[in-house]
Amino acid sequence: MKILVALAFIMIIASLASALFFLMRDKGKSPRTMRALAMRVGLSVSLFLLILLANKLGWITPTGIR
Repeated sequence: MKILVALAFIMIIASLASALFFLMRDKGKSPRTMRALAMRVGLSVSLFLLILLANKLGWITPTGIR
């Protein structure tokens, strides 16, 4: 599970970096920037739902912060 979450974070960061690259290169005139940002949002929501599902199914357990 840790590896899956780490890979998801890496994909989110890569999508954000590609959006920055397209923004700088195309000056915001192509839809590639918006597509990359939409992908980042989709990945973030998917990761959040995966963590909620994993908690519900007992794959991960909260430890609490003290």
